[in-house]
Amino acid sequence: MPNQQAADEELSTYHKPGYAAQDTAILRALRRFLENHSKSRTCLLLTVLFGASLVIGDGVLTPAMSVMSSFSGLQVHSHTLTNGEVVILSCIVLVCLFMLQHWGTHRVAFLFAPVIVTWLLLLGGTGVYNIIVWNPRVFYALSPTYLIRFFMRTGREGWIALGGVLLSMTGTEAMFADLGHFTATSIRVAFVSLIYPCLVLQYMGQAAFLSKTPECDIHFIFFKSIPVQLFWPVLVVATLASIVGSQAVITATFSIVRQCMALGCFPRVKIVHTSSLIPGQIYSPEINWLLMLVCLSVTVGFRDTVLIGNAYGMACSGVMVVTTLLMTLVIIFVWQLGFIMAALFLLAFGVVEAAYLSAALMKVPQGGWLPLALSLLFVAIMYTWHYGTRLKHSFDVQNKVSLRWIHALGPSLGIVRVPGIGLIYSELASGVPAVFSHFVTNLPAFHQVLVFVCVKSVPVPHVCPEERHLVGRIGPRDFHMFRCVVRYGYKDVLGEESDFENDLVLRIAEFVHMEAADNRPSDGAASAVEGRMAVVRRPSALARTGRLLVQEPADEESLVVRAATAATDGDKSDTLESLQAIYEAESPAAAAAYGSRRQRVRFELSDLAGEHVDPEVKAELAAIVEAKHAGVAYIMGHSYIKARKSSNVFKKFAIDIAYNFLRKNSRGPAVALNIPHISLIEVGMIYYV
Repeated sequence: MPNQQAADEELSTYHKPGYAAQDTAILRALRRFLENHSKSRTCLLLTVLFGASLVIGDGVLTPAMSVMSSFSGLQVHSHTLTNGEVVILSCIVLVCLFMLQHWGTHRVAFLFAPVIVTWLLLLGGTGVYNIIVWNPRVFYALSPTYLIRFFMRTGREGWIALGGVLLSMTGTEAMFADLGHFTATSIRVAFVSLIYPCLVLQYMGQAAFLSKTPECDIHFIFFKSIPVQLFWPVLVVATLASIVGSQAVITATFSIVRQCMALGCFPRVKIVHTSSLIPGQIYSPEINWLLMLVCLSVTVGFRDTVLIGNAYGMACSGVMVVTTLLMTLVIIFVWQLGFIMAALFLLAFGVVEAAYLSAALMKVPQGGWLPLALSLLFVAIMYTWHYGTRLKHSFDVQNKVSLRWIHALGPSLGIVRVPGIGLIYSELASGVPAVFSHFVTNLPAFHQVLVFVCVKSVPVPHVCPEERHLVGRIGPRDFHMFRCVVRYGYKDVLGEESDFENDLVLRIAEFVHMEAADNRPSDGAASAVEGRMAVVRRPSALARTGRLLVQEPADEESLVVRAATAATDGDKSDTLESLQAIYEAESPAAAAAYGSRRQRVRFELSDLAGEHVDPEVKAELAAIVEAKHAGVAYIMGHSYIKARKSSNVFKKFAIDIAYNFLRKNSRGPAVALNIPHISLIEVGMIYYV
């Protein structure tokens, strides 16, 4: 979304340590080309969305392919078992797998690593057994000369066979879906030291077995090459491993949907965090049931692992190519390693992946069309949502309320200022949204303290809690108008912190102290200019202001927080540290949902300040405390977006039909921001875009 600020680039996570910006002529020209041409930006966006859609398609095809492949081994042991019965068994396991997502996997996650390690050791062990028993000379196949001979002998048929070779690698990418849970180094070590050797040994063992038994059914070569005594243990472990691998890809699908949603590229869906310890373990009911329905449809519709494998290979090769193309841009713009390094990377990986993709495209009529169709559907949904969201944001920017008009109204804003704090939510990081003027025009009364809140995502994975809030003032001090920009990374979790409104009041009080300490003027033209915002750290770090956090006696349930305007000079006392520790221990309990029992917090202005504090600062803090006691209301715009009458037919269809359908069938912004329904005021507005 185009609501980024210069302050976002000052985040500690925005640049890597030791980063030094490079600005060459070629880099500037390429950046201008991408930034100044809307078609190039649209093309880049569609490429990214297409890659994300292919990953979502992986979340459909991986469970179907893995579970059906494992159960197809039963046909080796029982020749009377039909394909229909295998499909029924697969569907039962798939339904159980997707139902498991609702409760989360943290209770059984300790079994995942032993299952995968056991599965890999079985693969490697049976491969070594087959090599020794059937044909030890298969080790000669490691020589690349046989690769050249193969293509010289087979020609076009060998090139088409690359689509099948691709399936020997698919599934291993599930390791990288766990990047949210493990470090890149641990995944590299696991892949190089265990996964890759076991896979190579297994396929060499199958080749050794096939070289001596060419009459066996190639479709069941894996289970036929297993010793009879190990058939049932391998089948059980294979089923468990398919479930674990499917679980990793399903979780990755939830994660990429959440990231797309944070960046304004996916309709709002419910996100549930199934683990209090691992942020990456999330669950989305809507996405989960949608994946289950499509996965069951694929399993029942295709009823054949060959067709599903063709679709699976198409999706994986497409993800690889898109990832390589985008990584080339990352190497140029983000890592700034130069065009030569980017070209070498693109050449090394792109040529190989393009060969696999070209072979997979030959399988489009035999099932390869499915991931393309699913991806185009998801791209249409995501781009339509992003298009409508950007037009809505552009309307807000073009119809911002003039600050001069607000300042001309005086401290009362020309309306009745009622007790309380009004939190006005919008996507604007600067300026006053039109929803404010629309509200006061129809109801000429507003709260004593106004805070314009913007919750936005920035293009970094995580934002440190200490750098999350930007607080500033709008107008002179006696207006009591503030702005708070809450910044989240696209992997951060909204609503993880303690009670938002109490935390916000403390940050505003800290900003008032910071403003006074910096000797900024309290009125006049300088303070009337918006844009002076400061990063306000968490209340636990507010030692400079001398703010006391005191707990009431045990017979009173509420926690009383006294904002003490003590002298700012002097070190933090041991008593203050202990009292802040008490508050930190108590405050997380208030992070429970608003519908459950919440810890009531009461703010009081202490008399410890004496004559050391500016009377105007003390009066403003008293006004904030008084407004907090009166209550907090959340004001949001309930927008209806319509295309202008002069718009073309495509825009009218995209906005009036497609976007509004998605908006009506997705979660509201109040639900996504965890705003209590009882304190919510929605202002209806029509946006003609």
